Amino acid sequence: MNKSLTRPLNKMTCEPCRFGGRRVTSAEARDLIIKVPAWRRKTEKGVNKLIREFNFIGFDDAFEFAGRIAELAHEQDHHPTMLVEYGKVTIRWWTHKINGLHLNDFIMAARTDEIAREMIDTRN
Repeated sequence: MNKSLTRPLNKMTCEPCRFGGRRVTSAEARDLIIKVPAWRRKTEKGVNKLIREFNFIGFDDAFEFAGRIAELAHEQDHHPTMLVEYGKVTIRWWTHKINGLHLNDFIMAARTDEIAREMIDTRN
């Protein structure tokens, strides 16, 4: 990986990724997943992805959360797959251009967690 991991993932920004770019190695993925422990790695149709479900009281909070993730994705030019349901949002991060996991996916997972924490803090 070409980025220093001395900074927390949620303070990092995504780097441009090109078709055929470098995926994280299995060892790197094991080290990175520790930094986003609520996420799980899953292989779907041969593609490694990061997946997490976020639960909310109702549709409005779930939709607001999805909107905030969409804003972040647009800002970072790195976009997830999201499923918004009543009281739940499921997010999958992976890098389409390399058909697998990149450091950007772990950065976005950490930043997604940060948005979830911010929403919880403002409602308490």
